[in-house]
Amino acid sequence: MTQLNESILVQPVIMAGGSGTRLWPLSRARYPKQFLILSGNTSLFQQAATRLAALAAGDLALAKPLIVGNEEHRFLVLDQLQESGQEPSAVLLEPVGRNTAPALTLAALQALEGGQDPVLVVTPADQTVTRPEAFTTSLQQAVRLAADGTIVILGIKPDRAETGFGYIRSHLDGASLAVEQFVEKPDAATAERYVADGNYCWNSGMFVLRASRWIEALQRFRPDILAATRAAFEARKIDAKFIRPGKAEFAAIPSESVDYAVMERCPGSEFPLRMLALDAGWSDLGAWDAVWQVSDKDAEGNACVGDAMISDSKNTLVHASSRLVSVVGLQDVVVVETADAVLVSDRARSQDVKHIVARLDAAGREEQSLHRKVHRPWGWYDSIDSGARFQVKRIMVKPGATLSLQMHHHRAEHWVVVSGTAEVTNGDKVQLLSENQSTYIPLGQTHRLANPGKVPLEIIEVQSGAYLGEDDIVRFDDSYGRQ
Repeated sequence: MTQLNESILVQPVIMAGGSGTRLWPLSRARYPKQFLILSGNTSLFQQAATRLAALAAGDLALAKPLIVGNEEHRFLVLDQLQESGQEPSAVLLEPVGRNTAPALTLAALQALEGGQDPVLVVTPADQTVTRPEAFTTSLQQAVRLAADGTIVILGIKPDRAETGFGYIRSHLDGASLAVEQFVEKPDAATAERYVADGNYCWNSGMFVLRASRWIEALQRFRPDILAATRAAFEARKIDAKFIRPGKAEFAAIPSESVDYAVMERCPGSEFPLRMLALDAGWSDLGAWDAVWQVSDKDAEGNACVGDAMISDSKNTLVHASSRLVSVVGLQDVVVVETADAVLVSDRARSQDVKHIVARLDAAGREEQSLHRKVHRPWGWYDSIDSGARFQVKRIMVKPGATLSLQMHHHRAEHWVVVSGTAEVTNGDKVQLLSENQSTYIPLGQTHRLANPGKVPLEIIEVQSGAYLGEDDIVRFDDSYGRQ
């Protein structure tokens, strides 16, 4: 039992590895929804980190967050945490996706490394709440309950018959709710029945439990997942804040969710599972209909973001990213515009956007994975025009940042400085270029671009050649550990 005045160590764990396919075209595989600003002024990932940072209290000692994500997003994680004034205790990088049970196991093993047994507060990175104070109060209550060995899950009292969520059936047992059953995403009629029943909550995907308790439960129900994940963790490599499990070992782990591996097996077992009902204006923003639900609306139920004009329409969402978007005479429709793709969908069918993403992926199209504007650890580039044997990019390099020392087999490049100061390595020559100055990089020439200044550097790059793909890069030196 936890003593009354004993401090409880709380370890926030943010699961940041999702792909957010149902929010395409704004969410892309290499820039998924958790890193987007969909509600408020910060990204969903930043909101999750900020909410968890508020858990500290007199009896709750808060550790720096553990992030579980993938290699592709590692610099997005660090950049966005830095923007929100935080830093991680570690970033665990999954070499391949193996669902949430192995991800949580990695976090638990890392949390136990220091010889302590913290209470893990586990949350996805892609949710939002409108009442953060209520969120904090509920999570603090969950931590105190979990400190004595209870596994606590957060449920959301449904306000509508939602078919996009899993549900949890529970009953009152003493001062808290005992979990009876987990049920899959229902059809519309079943969802209506669950809401009318009153004993069902949405499964939020948030869990609170001791790190050792998760290991014990996994050993009881899925020892194969525990053994395989432990092997991958023991084969890890550490690079500053980045922890990379063994790639071959991690690929051998069975892919399983937290719910299937452990939570659904707990009722009736030696592992007490309790639910707290969270009333904090929660949404997982899992599809465009959910974004519409939490958006500010006009008198006709229309919501818009960006440069949008709506006429004679009802209950419609318009999200404009790069140009004016106008709609007339629509009802219950979603329109989402980006620089390279437009989505028009029945709002009630917005879950089915994932099928479009699957077709794009099968066709090998870049619109599935990348925006026209691509973020890199040193800044970003925007492919503003292209044609036969040429491509034009606008490039921004952060102050103090540098691109890799590289060369291209198939293209030459012209660089024109728009603003800031560029340090250019061109073969064996290094020079500084300022606004309106330019240079030419011949095909096959070793080169590098850096920003030695204190303001962002912007250049226009004109590529010419027979092949202009991003994979035509041979890196000789890189500050960010890329191959």
